[in-house]
Amino acid sequence: MKATSSQEKLYTPPKPLPEGPLISLERQANKLIVDSAVFVIDKLYEGRDYPRFYALETIARVPYFSFLSVLHLYESFGWWRRADYLKVHFAETMNEYHHLLIMEAMGGADSFKDRFFAQHVAVVYFWVAVLIYMVSPRMAYNLSEQVEEHAYASYDDFLKRKEEELKQTPACGVAVSYFQLGDLYLFDEFQTNVYEGLNKATNTGGEIRRPKIKNMYDVIENVRNDELEHVKTMSFCQKPGNLLRANSSVRAQKKAQKICDGIENDENTKNGENNVDDSDDTQECDLIIASGQDLEGERSCEGVLDCVVKGFEERTTTSTSTISNSSSNSNSMNKMVSSSVVEKREEKA
Repeated sequence: MKATSSQEKLYTPPKPLPEGPLISLERQANKLIVDSAVFVIDKLYEGRDYPRFYALETIARVPYFSFLSVLHLYESFGWWRRADYLKVHFAETMNEYHHLLIMEAMGGADSFKDRFFAQHVAVVYFWVAVLIYMVSPRMAYNLSEQVEEHAYASYDDFLKRKEEELKQTPACGVAVSYFQLGDLYLFDEFQTNVYEGLNKATNTGGEIRRPKIKNMYDVIENVRNDELEHVKTMSFCQKPGNLLRANSSVRAQKKAQKICDGIENDENTKNGENNVDDSDDTQECDLIIASGQDLEGERSCEGVLDCVVKGFEERTTTSTSTISNSSSNSNSMNKMVSSSVVEKREEKA
């Protein structure tokens, strides 16, 4: 399975991503890394689809662990507090975990050498992703985007080659349990087309995704579609600033905003209902205001070097301001003393 070529872009964001010589260099370096890894994996797993998918899922979920680790570190230092990033990345790694379980159920991890290779590559990839994310989150997100693009292309190719066979194969139990019977809270958190105004949404229908699983074709199709959701999210995360929002956060903010605007109260009044009291309204509105203030006052930096530099600049600015104020106060005192001396001399004269 060949990776998608540079001419075929799987996903184009609604708004262009930042561009520049350094960004272009980062993307080219990432492409070299991904193409090299794909070449090795394709050779090692040639003609063995499920073992190759097992390797892909073992490796593809690793960057989300790296992102979570670095984000927790930054939060401990007081540099970033990006709760929605933590929530979405955790939801993504749980999704990839269930993909991994599906591939294991289909025999992808039966061979010791396949497990050994995938797991040890994952360990190395974890630390590589940590280092890249600390230096340039944008580059780390782009690397993950390209990995997810390859995963999407691999599953899409598999669906086309094995369509009839997959439709005759019963769905494995873990897939039915995850996609249809389980709690879909975390599944909803990484969907990009559920709510308008998420900033990364591309579908305007706003339909909540609920997979229907009848056979293995449906399973692989939904796994493939999950990879596209990850591609969209990784693309969006390359924008500078604290922009990503989990779907649950968007829902809560929208509901609270409606209450603040009096929309729900008006609707309840029209329907003869009065289930929301004024104290609840005030509390919800206070939460919205506090949330907005937190976002406005949050320090934003991209990578540990940028955080250190901005932190130094802030301390320098604060020190300069303190010295300036101190100097100003000193000058004022000197003027007052001089004025007092002059007055006393005038009295004596």
